[in-house]
Amino acid sequence: MATGNTAIHPASRQARHTLVLGVVGGSGLYDLDGLTAVETHTISTPYGEPSGPYTCGELARDGRAPLRVVFLPRHGSGHLHLPGEINYRANIHGFKQLGVTHLVSVSAVGSLQEHIAPGHLVVPDQFIDRTRLRAGSFFGDGIVAHVQLGDPMCGRLRARLLAAAHSEAGDTTIHDGGICMVMEGPAFSTRAESNLYRSWGASVIGMTGMPEAKLAREAEMAYALLACSTDYDCWHESEEEVTVEAVVAVMRRNVAAARRVVRRLAVDLPQTTEELPYPQSLRHAIITDRSRISAATRERIDLIAGHYL
Repeated sequence: MATGNTAIHPASRQARHTLVLGVVGGSGLYDLDGLTAVETHTISTPYGEPSGPYTCGELARDGRAPLRVVFLPRHGSGHLHLPGEINYRANIHGFKQLGVTHLVSVSAVGSLQEHIAPGHLVVPDQFIDRTRLRAGSFFGDGIVAHVQLGDPMCGRLRARLLAAAHSEAGDTTIHDGGICMVMEGPAFSTRAESNLYRSWGASVIGMTGMPEAKLAREAEMAYALLACSTDYDCWHESEEEVTVEAVVAVMRRNVAAARRVVRRLAVDLPQTTEELPYPQSLRHAIITDRSRISAATRERIDLIAGHYL
């Protein structure tokens, strides 16, 4: 009788048949309600420690099987981590360990355009990455890969997130598409920088969408962003410069809408990844000669790329 290792790799398509929704909570969104069978998981990764424990649970759906949901507040419980201090690689790796196939990010942003007022919600379709001090790839140190990122959001997931926003946001204005500028922070922009980003056509500005979206693509997760406008950035000279107090006041109003949108999205998602595929972005992305990849590198990268090695 033939013998051999027939185990299914945890990153393979067979292992990721059931859709699992991950949610990254931004400023003001530190938990999700409505989950049952809730468990808390503290995760270790080859890239260090995530922002904190993950909350895992099930969301009941009328007439359908419940959806597994995994939640993590990216700044940690109590908002402890600056945007530049967040271990984005560990956060995404932890989501992958917990089976997440589709990831929605909720993020507070400043508006760079007059028509995007504080309190509006934006579902962007592009990023400009101006971060500079963050580890932005799982690869390196003995293995090279280059993923496609021309469209950094998953179009199918973004469309469902947009539909959920229109369904659940009440009288809140929703903006379809736009560019999210991601800056290093933690200070807000100078007026000159703000006007420069406006001249590039950027819609909103935040501090956390990158390298989160890049890492999600490397981890073969579908990714979409719900951006909550809290203020006009300092370009808006008729307004006072942005303050933390003003941001927090609007943010609290946005959080209630964001919760409803995420819940509606979860209720409406299909059961399987066949119905809503995630990107197989590493299929042709790994350049390194397989025979030159060390055992230590293979072990470190296994959950991300082991199914291709």
